[in-house]
Amino acid sequence: MRKRLNIPRATTAIIFLILMYGGVGLFNPSFLEINNILLSLNSGVVYTVVAIGIAFVIITGEIDVSVGAILGLTSTISGIMVRDGHTALAFIAPLIVGTLIGVVNGFGVNYLQIPSIIMTLGTNGIVRGLIYVYTEGKWVENLPFAFKQLCQIKFLDTFTFFYLFALFLMLLICILMAKTRRGQYFRAVGDNPDGANLLGIPVKGTKMVAFILSGLFSSIGGIMYASRVGFITPIAGMGYEMKVIAACVLGGISLSGGVGSMVGATVGAAIMASLSRVLVFLGFPSDYDNTITGILLILIVVSDSLIHRNSAERMRKQRLAAKVIHPEPSTERV
Repeated sequence: MRKRLNIPRATTAIIFLILMYGGVGLFNPSFLEINNILLSLNSGVVYTVVAIGIAFVIITGEIDVSVGAILGLTSTISGIMVRDGHTALAFIAPLIVGTLIGVVNGFGVNYLQIPSIIMTLGTNGIVRGLIYVYTEGKWVENLPFAFKQLCQIKFLDTFTFFYLFALFLMLLICILMAKTRRGQYFRAVGDNPDGANLLGIPVKGTKMVAFILSGLFSSIGGIMYASRVGFITPIAGMGYEMKVIAACVLGGISLSGGVGSMVGATVGAAIMASLSRVLVFLGFPSDYDNTITGILLILIVVSDSLIHRNSAERMRKQRLAAKVIHPEPSTERV
């Protein structure tokens, strides 16, 4: 339908979100109360930030399954630092760690030629192990009250400042990707890396930046996570990689690369953040959350793959038909 009606991918995600809210509202009208909607959106701020970061990687045609582990490690670092009275380091150290892990991922994928799924899966295991070593398997608790209240501060009793900050980042990135030459590199590399290389676009450098931004945004999400939850366990962030990848796919970002926007990633994150509340208002236990996420991810990836295959086949037939109707003039000499 989206192809036939020429509807942008992000618009499709927005329509899906509205239909989901409206459908649940028919069964349980209290779901459509403004306070519940705001709570659903504000609770998805971590998904939103991490989804924006991993969107850079997916748009370039790669994948990063280490974002959940990065979130867990950086939230742990932030929690321990702020608990021990190092307030400034609680915000600076996680950003540095997340960025460095992004550098490692980018270096392994681009310069050691390791497939991104293998490289980031290995990084995921290493970082998970570091969390257990750093915390000795213990929870990080007793965080200062002021730190935990940061996530509760709202603008005019609507959106939290954390969520507004996420929206600001999304808008800023959208403008940079649309209006700057380097911002357009990400889609060009994801769409056709060989062609981008011929045009002088630094393919390896662009993908390197994408992985660095993914690590950086995951660390920002880690700080927000520590503030929102108020305590950190050794398994913090586990499963977030599937959630944010699903959010990007729901938002219209193609796993084959070159297609999608940060608006779509943000809307997809709102959908994923709302699933748990949707299940509760429909009377289902939230245990089905991961199952539904997996089903949605598979369905949309399969649909996207079929659309790309049909589009490529249609273009091939059009080129063949054009050659038959307008054959190229012969260059042979008589």
